[in-house]
Amino acid sequence: MLKNCDAFSTYSTNDMSQTKEFYGQVLGLPYKENNMGILELDPEHCSVLIYPKPDHKPAEFTVLNFYVSDIERQVDELAEKGVAFESYEGKIRTDSKGIHRGPDSPAIAWFKDPAGNILSLLEQKN
Repeated sequence: MLKNCDAFSTYSTNDMSQTKEFYGQVLGLPYKENNMGILELDPEHCSVLIYPKPDHKPAEFTVLNFYVSDIERQVDELAEKGVAFESYEGKIRTDSKGIHRGPDSPAIAWFKDPAGNILSLLEQKN
């Protein structure tokens, strides 16, 4: 029924100014703000919208994943820009850089945007 439909993802922020700076300057993504005050991330390549919400509560799960070819390099570059990677123990244990390497999954590192939304880098070898 929906197989020929375009789809997009949305999530909220409580501070649009910080969100623009983080996604634009820190992550280096192009964006535009539409006439409804909604941020459209990388409008040429993906469909992610971030909208302002004064009573925003971040999700407790990953809302956006980025495929990268070299997770070590990307983690280092973002850490130099002040991005703090999450540290996990237990089944999803991360190393000192915040990278999880599981036997049956790609390497992954989680971090948060200024509104507390969880994002990740997933290594995808070409």
